[in-house]
Amino acid sequence: MSVLHRTMMAAVAVALAAGCSARAAGGGEASASGTPSKGPAASADPVTDAKPSSVPSPSPSPADAKPSAPAPEPIMKEGTESEQVRELQARLRQIGHFHRSPTAFYGSMTAKAVRGFQTKRGLTATGSVDATTWAQLVAMTHPPTAAELRPPTTNTLDKPDARCMTGRVLCISKESRTLAWMIDGKVVSAMDVRFGSENTPTREGSFRVDWKAREWTSTIYHTPMPYAMFFSRGQAVHYSADFAARGYNGASHGCVNVRDKGKIAAVFDQVKVGDKVVVHW
Repeated sequence: MSVLHRTMMAAVAVALAAGCSARAAGGGEASASGTPSKGPAASADPVTDAKPSSVPSPSPSPADAKPSAPAPEPIMKEGTESEQVRELQARLRQIGHFHRSPTAFYGSMTAKAVRGFQTKRGLTATGSVDATTWAQLVAMTHPPTAAELRPPTTNTLDKPDARCMTGRVLCISKESRTLAWMIDGKVVSAMDVRFGSENTPTREGSFRVDWKAREWTSTIYHTPMPYAMFFSRGQAVHYSADFAARGYNGASHGCVNVRDKGKIAAVFDQVKVGDKVVVHW
């Protein structure tokens, strides 16, 4: 064996004893025989090659959610005071939802009337007037007249009795609790009135004004009866301070009480002895 051959055999023996292996040029490992072996695959790029996570996406936060539509801005509500409120009340009164004279102030009674209207029309019953409520009300009613905006009485005037349609008449309705001073079928003035109690009822029928007294005190009850116009055996139409103070919590002794002193004073000056008085239901 030549020297060169012996030297090569010694090198191989040393390599096998050390257990070393040479890396193949392709990045794989070489076997002891020098044949390249498949190495482990290169690690995937953690950013571009990673598969999507199976964890569900978080729910959107309240800030990301689409906001609901805001409630309609009211045109009128409790506490509002304006001429539009007066018109609102007059229109509600036309269709039977408001039973007092328009005041231009939006209080609890107006709110209750609006809720009733909204409920009947299938609207949201807020008690406040928004654009939809106002549009429906306007469509159902007519523009209020001056008399409807500022009616002469708190109570709604009754349809005049047929006996009131001719001549000069104090037309008095127990149904509506109103007095209308009428000339030839037209209402000249109107006012609220109250009547006698069950024990002292105001007589009904057609009468005449027998006599008048600007200042008078009852000879039976000793109470003042200003602007008295007597029409039936001691019963008279006259101003009543008690009616003005207590309203319908009281009653007369048979007379027709008026609570608006200015109106009855004006009518007193116009009515003549002999003018007709009609008291009816």
